[in-house]
Amino acid sequence: MTYDTDTNPVSHSEPLENNGEILTPLMAFAREVLLHENNPLAGESYVNAVPCAPEEINEFSVDSLVAKIARCCRESKIGKKLPTAFYVHISALSALNPVLVIYENCARRHLENIDEATLVKFSLNQPKISYLFYPDFDTDAHPALQTSIQINLETAEVKYFDYSNSENPPVLHRKETFVTPDYPNYEKFARLTRCEEGWGLLDNTSAIGTRDGWLKYLGYCGVEIHDHAVVERLKQENSELSIPKIERHKAAMVRNSISKPVRLVLESDLFVDGMTFFDYGCGYGGDVKYIAQEGYVAAGWDPYYQPDTPQIGADIVNIGYVINVIESLAERRESLLNAWELTKNLLVVAAQVLIDDGDRGQIAYGDGVITSRNTFQKYYEQEELKVYIDQVLNVDAIPVALGIYFVFRDAAEGEGFRASRFRSRLSTPRVRSQVKRFEDYEEMLAPLMAFVSDRGRLPVKGELAEEAPIKEEFHSFNRAWRVILQATDADDWETIADKRRQDLLVYLALNGLGDRPPMRRLPAQIRNDIKGLFDSYHRACTLADLMLYSLSKPDIVADCCEDSAIGYKQHGSLSVHVSALEELDPLLRLYEGCANRTIGRLDGATIIKFYANKPKISYLFYPDFDTDPHPVLHTSMHINLRGLSVGYQDYSNLSNPPILVRKEAFVSSSYPHYQKFAKLSRQEEKLGIFDKSGGFKERELLNSLEESCVKIKGHRLFWRSDSDPEKLKMLQTTASERHQQKIEVNAGKSEGTAEDTESTEDGKEEGEE
Repeated sequence: MTYDTDTNPVSHSEPLENNGEILTPLMAFAREVLLHENNPLAGESYVNAVPCAPEEINEFSVDSLVAKIARCCRESKIGKKLPTAFYVHISALSALNPVLVIYENCARRHLENIDEATLVKFSLNQPKISYLFYPDFDTDAHPALQTSIQINLETAEVKYFDYSNSENPPVLHRKETFVTPDYPNYEKFARLTRCEEGWGLLDNTSAIGTRDGWLKYLGYCGVEIHDHAVVERLKQENSELSIPKIERHKAAMVRNSISKPVRLVLESDLFVDGMTFFDYGCGYGGDVKYIAQEGYVAAGWDPYYQPDTPQIGADIVNIGYVINVIESLAERRESLLNAWELTKNLLVVAAQVLIDDGDRGQIAYGDGVITSRNTFQKYYEQEELKVYIDQVLNVDAIPVALGIYFVFRDAAEGEGFRASRFRSRLSTPRVRSQVKRFEDYEEMLAPLMAFVSDRGRLPVKGELAEEAPIKEEFHSFNRAWRVILQATDADDWETIADKRRQDLLVYLALNGLGDRPPMRRLPAQIRNDIKGLFDSYHRACTLADLMLYSLSKPDIVADCCEDSAIGYKQHGSLSVHVSALEELDPLLRLYEGCANRTIGRLDGATIIKFYANKPKISYLFYPDFDTDPHPVLHTSMHINLRGLSVGYQDYSNLSNPPILVRKEAFVSSSYPHYQKFAKLSRQEEKLGIFDKSGGFKERELLNSLEESCVKIKGHRLFWRSDSDPEKLKMLQTTASERHQQKIEVNAGKSEGTAEDTESTEDGKEEGEE
């Protein structure tokens, strides 16, 4: 659409003069780009550089300069490209080709009031740049253009276009194309575009460029846009919108087991003797019955199924999957506040979250959707859910899983829970020397040893229940500790202290991503840990901040992945079993913590995959990891740490799903089944099973086993008894030759490898033991 300059006033600016000579923005660009090309390391010092000779500048024609700009725009990996224009978000300018940066700077120096501009438009056939103002770019899925300022760099003429009073202004589509992938809302924008493409909403480009055209086309397609999501509109009857009755009670589930939110409370050991439980919106009451069977006083209320039960305060209150079925914004907020009012210690909030594209079978209602059962569902983004809880309750909710948050009444108790999630499991060092004085007091000193094993430091007054008898005998903890050191290795205790320092640094670094609490708001035990292990809170936070800063450098993360002694390494990634997470470099633990802190882990996740060259974490679920020699991938969850977007993929119905190989690489050597996993891998390597495989998928594995005349039974390989004898003999010879080559490679080492000494079971007949 074109706008008449009579209705959109235009102002003109005269070309600028410099020492009596006309110096237009385009001439300034010609001079500066010439300096750049002659001295590309000059950086941004063009303005004060020695001027080029006029004849050098005159060698540039307007057409050649415009052609240069057009070529740079078309080659750009960032920005939206149209046949005659190139658009980019103001935040992405620094990522463009330096020639485009110089060009835009030359235009900017001749303009005022463009600091609030949203997009920059480069003309590809004229020496013009436009600054476009979309004040609702981040919040509106398809924002309207408010103002445009255009400059002709050849003449320095400036035009202003005002669309603020237009009834039909231009609107934006495909917002992710204007920004860089690290833009905060990039994934949200991209997800909307993918959904709109699926509906065919962007096919008719000539009809959707203005607000009226876009809304009419949405109406034609029977959809609406709500909060960067496409939802189907309600059916119309007699030209009036028919609003179905919301039947909330139908959203209640009949559970055969405890719900996930309440299960997580139990697994976190937050239920202690004497505590009470209340389920706000209990539905059929399955969680209430389960908790009562565990020996706790439990009750629940539901507006449909348990309306007469009084709403009473309790130590632990659960409001699980309630707020997402309430269609009224005010009532949704009121329910959350009511549940918090009943909470003495811990509130558990759970709601449905968006982790994938929406279901086309749902229709829009309010800010959520109505299902085919006439139940309302509000689907939150994970970060959106946290923000909602925090704002309504004025708290800092803790994510424990996707869509599940813990809110502690006592902020210090909440910090203690956060810190506990990053504590490594350590054991008490064994006694190495028989020292009579220690043997005489070993039973008395055992609680002190256990405490130091747990905290990495000596207790302060009042922390150890057995303090009185120890001090009565030894007068102080330090004297008692000297006796312990006579019988144990001091290095073992220092290793524990170092591990506890690392645990605390990970916790403090993650707190640095938000509002890090002052020392006084921390639990007393953590305050004592910081004093004992770091001397001061300031020093601990400084070290944590340096650690967090290191995470922003991809090379450091890549080096940590490459140098890790644990994990399965592929190009650009490191994958580890969840049990090995605490044994990784603290920086990788922090890396994973950034995802876990806001999103939570996939329930039952088996493998954590770190991406070395991009800010991404994946959680992979292999339900049969321990029992299946090559377990099948069931589900995966991918978290982009820049946009905190979550992707989810289900592999359970694939005919040829991915599988795991070399399982011992994912775990530590202390893992219960490590030796069994490693033995199978050695057998498979000896036969070249995965040399023949086209990839680590189930079908390729079966084909490779078939070609190698072997079967897997348990975690062992056996020759197939029905194999062709000649082929079997050839394969056995090849396997022996491969084995001999490995022995030769390992020759000269001080210790023989397992491959050298282990008898090969793969020569046995199937079924032999």
